[in-house]
Amino acid sequence: MNIITIIGARPQFIKAAMFSQTIKQRQAEGYPIHEKILHTGQHYDYEMSDIFFTELELPAPTWHLGCGASTDEMTQQIAPILRQEQPDMVVVYGDTNSTLAGARAAHQCGIPIAHVEAGLRSFTNMTEEHNRIETDHLAHWLFCPTSTAISNLKAEGITERVYKVGDIMYDAALQIGSIATDTLDKLAISSPYLLATIHRAENTDQIDCLERILLAFAQLSWPIIWPMHPRTKKVISEHPTLQQILSQAPHIRVMDSVGYADIATLEKNAYCILTDSGGMQKEAYFHRTPCITLREETEWVETVQIGWNTLVGTDINRIITAVKNVQRPQQDIAEYGNGHTAQQIVDILCAF
Repeated sequence: MNIITIIGARPQFIKAAMFSQTIKQRQAEGYPIHEKILHTGQHYDYEMSDIFFTELELPAPTWHLGCGASTDEMTQQIAPILRQEQPDMVVVYGDTNSTLAGARAAHQCGIPIAHVEAGLRSFTNMTEEHNRIETDHLAHWLFCPTSTAISNLKAEGITERVYKVGDIMYDAALQIGSIATDTLDKLAISSPYLLATIHRAENTDQIDCLERILLAFAQLSWPIIWPMHPRTKKVISEHPTLQQILSQAPHIRVMDSVGYADIATLEKNAYCILTDSGGMQKEAYFHRTPCITLREETEWVETVQIGWNTLVGTDINRIITAVKNVQRPQQDIAEYGNGHTAQQIVDILCAF
């Protein structure tokens, strides 16, 4: 069985690494399964891409397209490769433009699609939501992390080859989280601190939203560690008002993006996490760190229901109040599996 895995963004590198490790295990056991990786180039700099291949021992991509973020451009470049290779299936992850481009190209070529992290819905008009829905409706196998995801698919009439397998990111959290790092010493970070990440278009492309977030951060009394996404850094560099807010808040420490082992250590040791990232909402829970989400909705409703995650949008007072009222629930979330999601996915695919 020949597989082409299509990836392009940080969360996909992490998920794909767990999948590739399992493929290697099955190969060692005699399974005739082979994988090639296609990197679209959606995240193209070292901090956002190459470092994850190194840290997670993800096999080097056979193709690196360097497309940037355009779904149409990616689709046009992926399709000829799939026609030439004719793999038995294409595997895509999550909800990025790379995900949808891979699914569209595979569909055009008549190649079955496996969608890992299927069925998630935020019920908003953001790009990621459109990507998820279209990919799910094109997919042949739909690997869902939760019962809610399965219910979402059922509501859209998708019931065949739908599997609840847990969260593949939990596999990675257990593996990487068990590795001791000297990140805090290396970066000279002392506790307690808050960890912040912001990258979604609805927060970075709307300057008033980003300004409110910065104003809230400036009013918090805790040190804030902020590995800044290139998109966010570019926006701030173009707006003097945002630069001024940061310059007047010395407790906000901005740094370049860091690797997965480093970010896991920062997550584990933070007082709480402020983010608009779907992946980091889960990672916060995996490391039992309270999360405050700078959005009005989440795909990971379980984290909110149990109390590990609080939705605050970009309202200054809600952000500050949520940090002051941080709690650590005693209840766990059983939905996310037992750390063997990648094995379940590979075994299901091998059965076909």
